[in-house]
Amino acid sequence: MRQVRRGPTAPPGQGGAPGQGGWGQSAPPYGANVPQQPSYVDGQGYGGDQDGYDSGYNTGQVYGGGPGGPGSGGYGEGPVRPRPNWRRRIKWTAITLVTVLVVTSVATYFWADSKLRREVDLSKVIDRPEAGAGTNYLIVGSDSREGMSKADEKKLHTGSAEGKRTDSMMILHVGDNGDTLISLPRDSDVEIPTFVGSTSGKTYKGTGKHEKLNAAYAEDGPTLLVRTIEYNTGLHIDHYVEIGFQGFANIVDAVGGVTIDIDKGFKDSYSGADFKAGKQTLNGAQALAFVRTRHAFAASDLQRTKNQQKFLAALAHEVATPGTILNPFKLYPTLGAGLDSLIVDKDMGLWDLGSMFWAMKSVNGGDGVSMNMPISGSTGGNLVWDKAKVKTLVNELNNDDKVTVSSD
Repeated sequence: MRQVRRGPTAPPGQGGAPGQGGWGQSAPPYGANVPQQPSYVDGQGYGGDQDGYDSGYNTGQVYGGGPGGPGSGGYGEGPVRPRPNWRRRIKWTAITLVTVLVVTSVATYFWADSKLRREVDLSKVIDRPEAGAGTNYLIVGSDSREGMSKADEKKLHTGSAEGKRTDSMMILHVGDNGDTLISLPRDSDVEIPTFVGSTSGKTYKGTGKHEKLNAAYAEDGPTLLVRTIEYNTGLHIDHYVEIGFQGFANIVDAVGGVTIDIDKGFKDSYSGADFKAGKQTLNGAQALAFVRTRHAFAASDLQRTKNQQKFLAALAHEVATPGTILNPFKLYPTLGAGLDSLIVDKDMGLWDLGSMFWAMKSVNGGDGVSMNMPISGSTGGNLVWDKAKVKTLVNELNNDDKVTVSSD
């Protein structure tokens, strides 16, 4: 059957040629002004790409589906996104975290360092013995009521005495052959030597008179205490650390209390102590009562020094743990409470303070020695040191040898 092609014809006087709208086109059947009808065969109309609507069927490009066009990934798909570079993301996340950690650590260091109260000038101590191996800290607990209200004094059973005195004194030796914590009973019999006044600058000649060790602090403060200890022992003191009642209680509360095992229960109306035997966690007020109690014991000062050593080592163990150091909600209150109340020498740094706490922790962990200054007897209510044992002990500390002397 012959196929009929409809399409435009050439204007009058012109003939169609192949490739120009059809083969032998004639005049439009509906008149010159009637629009041409689409062809279903040639390149125009539904199948063409010039004047009519291109459906895309003859090229396969349905809804933009041809090569190189939008959606080339498949029917109805958008542009293909590149895979995320997880290695790069992890790298930059790690760099960011490390940077934040470094900046925070540096800021914390300078903040904490600025809070240290460097008030003791050991350069004013005269006629000092030579420094030995290792580092010797003199740790003093004073009965200072600085910053305490009447309610605080009542709560902590401290009374309201003016001034301040030494409530406890310890030497902590930090060395390569184990750390040693030595308590100096405040009733120790010592000679007050010649010294230069810490504020007056005047020289006060020694008279050879013997007094209790805590009288040295009461007379001219930390520098005379250091001078007296060095004179009576021959041991060089490298650093001085002092804390008062309020600061001690605040540190204990900041770490959430300190757990300690009490061998035998005791009561003391003077300090407010009321303890049963066994393991228990003490808050700040209870801890202060525990370390201050002396009237409940027959050998009052010696037993109290043992309790102080035991508690301070437990406190250091609580402070120097990841649970405190890595927890900002615990670390910053602890640092704030402790550093605000610590009085140290002018050469003391945070590194020295950290070393002191870690050493006290090692003493509690069994790697060091905890003892009282060896006692040979008493005179006039003063405890007399065993001179032979003290000499051996000091030699071992100066040479950083393992301590063999005991206080028993």
